Amino acid sequence: MRDVFDIYTIIFLALAVFIFLRLRSVLGQRTGRERPPYDPYSREPVRPAPENVVPLPNRQAEASTPKVNEPVEPAESGVRWKGIAEPGSAIANGLDAVVAADSSFEPKNFLTGARAAYEMIVTAFAEGDRRSLKNLLSREVYDGFDGAISARETRGDKVETRFVSIDKAEITAAEMRGRSAQITVRFLSKLITATRDKNGNVIEGSADSVTDVTDVWTFARDVSSRDPNWKLVATEAGQ
Repeated sequence: MRDVFDIYTIIFLALAVFIFLRLRSVLGQRTGRERPPYDPYSREPVRPAPENVVPLPNRQAEASTPKVNEPVEPAESGVRWKGIAEPGSAIANGLDAVVAADSSFEPKNFLTGARAAYEMIVTAFAEGDRRSLKNLLSREVYDGFDGAISARETRGDKVETRFVSIDKAEITAAEMRGRSAQITVRFLSKLITATRDKNGNVIEGSADSVTDVTDVWTFARDVSSRDPNWKLVATEAGQ
């Protein structure tokens, strides 16, 4: 009887082991990284993870947007200098020559800088600030300003200048002279200016009245130089 029980026990154990091994081979093992089962009634469709997803460009937008490396044809002179110079004029042709030598030149930015330089130079001259003038003037123009300041100091005169406004700054000429780009600007401004002698008496101008002033200045820059600054190379009183 004990032998029979032992035989049946062995048979059942062997059968249990066989069934377990079969189930294991079919179902596999869980590792903890399995995806959740797909729910066909879920409102959100299954989508790939957002990492490394690159949206396709809109074809219409792609057609209307110029490519970065796509060459852009230069604007015609009449369009490029709109509001600055008349098409085909000597000024427009001169500006074309300047841009051909220095592609970074932009007249509106230049005029903004010229207005600032004009105010700085007039103020520095009135105050006898030679250090500031040296950075803004060519050697020849600086020598003329320095001579006028020295003569004024010898007499004991002092100049008082206050800007009311710069009403207009317009380019009146442009050209290339060798590697030197030269731009002439006419300034229309309003100033309160007076010159006092050593006793404090006003000998020129007025300390109270606003004066309309017209100046025509020429700025130059060596386009072959890395120095981006323009310097005043000529001045004259305008009409």
